[in-house]
Amino acid sequence: MEINEITEKIIGAAIEVHRHLGPGLLESAYEECLCFELSQAGLRFERQVHLPIRYKGILLQCSIGWTWLLRMPWLWN
Repeated sequence: MEINEITEKIIGAAIEVHRHLGPGLLESAYEECLCFELSQAGLRFERQVHLPIRYKGILLQCSIGWTWLLRMPWLWN
């Protein structure tokens, strides 16, 4: 799958969720629905991923929390 196709699927999923739910709900509701749509689109991902932070060569005792992270190894090369 090419990067443009993946991007189109992600944006399409987000638009679909917004069309059905509209604004004003808690993030957890949007997350649940977006994950459903991403799964339906055939995208592999992980939820609530925490990635370590390195600063000037030192691994800090904190992390960045991402709501979801695509599992496409070639994207991270």
